[in-house]
Parts: sequence; structure tokens; C-alpha cells
Amino acid sequence: MGDLRFAIVGIGATGTVLAAALLSRDPETLLVGTGIGQGKALRENGIRVSGALSYKVPVRNYIHNIADLKDFSPNVVFIATKTFHLETVLNSLKDNIGPDTKIISSHNGLGPEDRIAEHFGKDAAFRMSLNYGVSLKGFGEAEVAFFNSPNHLGALSDSNRETGLQIAALLTDAGLHTEFIDDIRLYVWKKMIMKCTMAPICAVTGMTIKGALDYIPTREIAEACFKEALDVARAMGYDLGAGYLDQIMDYLNRVGMHKDSMCYDIDNKKPTEIDFLGGKIVEYARRKGIPTPFYVTMTNLVKAMEASYLSKKL
Repeated sequence: MGDLRFAIVGIGATGTVLAAALLSRDPETLLVGTGIGQGKALRENGIRVSGALSYKVPVRNYIHNIADLKDFSPNVVFIATKTFHLETVLNSLKDNIGPDTKIISSHNGLGPEDRIAEHFGKDAAFRMSLNYGVSLKGFGEAEVAFFNSPNHLGALSDSNRETGLQIAALLTDAGLHTEFIDDIRLYVWKKMIMKCTMAPICAVTGMTIKGALDYIPTREIAEACFKEALDVARAMGYDLGAGYLDQIMDYLNRVGMHKDSMCYDIDNKKPTEIDFLGGKIVEYARRKGIPTPFYVTMTNLVKAMEASYLSKKL
């Protein structure tokens, strides 16, 4: 693809770390954020990342209006927003990027890369599965609780393999170890079975991941959800094997006392990403005729909690 010109839409916790890594190798990387206050803080103080990953980089280019993207002509755009903003972002990108621009979903959840493909075609769509946990302390200040290297990157079109390898190599060189994967959906399922299960359990109970797994009643719910999700994955063409449940528990034990981001959404009375997490498992299950009573229950509980503060009706 030649010279890569990067933009990152969404400078929250995930986007801050991605931005820091890219800026450490390409100071002209463009950040697309939420407002003038964020831009002022980033230009004055740069980005500082501590914990399992460490960066300190200046910020040169920041905009808060996607329409201004056309002045920078990026050919690779990472979307690091919450999934409930995805449709708005994709609609805004339509008139403001070139026809050959590659769009990388770094979201949580199942299926956001399919939404990119529906808007821009398979040749534009990439998916990145991130394996770090991060919390945002303020504009441009993030703390990484863990990084279970590597991250995984993939494309929906085989023609994008070389570009994907180029992007993965740049991120790895920047200290954010990333591997290009031919079947990225396999790795998305491997990670998202954990996220789709633990996020609603933690959100409903307020527990950390470790706390929910150490407490027998919530662990029982988690194990039932894992089994349902594995059945759905198998029906979608991804049989993760008989030993995968043990691998899940080993991974989550290394995550430790990390609190899932959905907990903060509930605490702060913000929309959650439940539709692309537990809700997507339920959607796929219904499409395949698979019963998922535990997933339906946890998903609907999160939706009810969300509705109680987002809607005036309850």
C-alpha cells in the first residue's frame, strides 16, 4: 500500500493506547476526538501511558469533526469508539475518506467489521482484536492493567494481506506486539466469548472479573454462559475445541482484579455495548435455533439496568 497515513477515531482508553503507539513511530498520526477541550489538553500535554505499556508522546494533529478528515487524507482509519457510536461514525466517514481507505475496527464485541463491509465493501474492512486492559485517567493519560501479547489483526479480503502485515509490523515495532491473522474471526471469537460472558456478569454484580470467578454462584453462571457461547461459535463455524474452557479460565485468572469497562458504563449511567456482546450471542443463537437461557437472562438484565437510567419511562 506504500506510505501509510493513519487516523484514529475515538480517543478513549483503547484509542489513547493505539494513538500513543502509532505516534511513537509516526508523529503525523491524526487523532479524531470528542471536542475542543480534549484537543487542547492533548496538544499541550501529549499522551502518557503507564503500567504494562509505557509511552510518552506529543500530539500534533487533532480534530473533533470527522468532516475535517478530508484535509488530511488518511489511508488507514482505526475506529476505537464504543460500538454504539459505530453507525454514526461510518455514516460520517462516507463523504470524507478516499475510495481506497482501509478501516480497522478495534471494538469490543462480535460483528462490527461486518458493519464496515456493509457500508464500504469487504476490501475496506479490517478487524483488530486487542488483548490489553486499560483505564483512562484523563485526557491523554491511560494506565494499562495488563497486556496479554499479541494483539491480532485481520482483513475481510485476502487482497489486503500485505497491507495488514505492514500495519502489524509497524505496531509491533512501536511496542504494541501485533500479529496479522488470515482468519481474524477465529481470534475474535476466542476473545469475545470471554468478553461477552464476563462483561454482563460484572456489570450486573459490580464485581471484578476475578471476584466473579472466585464467587461460586457467579462462577456457575459464567461457566453456563461459556458453554452456551461455545455452542453458538461452533454453529457459526468456529469449533474451539474441548479444552478451550480451561484456556479461558487460565487467561482470565491472569487478568486478575481488572474491572470490565461495562461496569464503568453502568456506574456512570452511560449506554453499554451489550448489543455487540451478549446481545450478539443471543442474536446468532436465535438465527441458528440454539437455546441460550443464561445469555438471554444476563443480556436482558443489562438492558433493563441501562433502560432504568437512559429512559424516563422506568
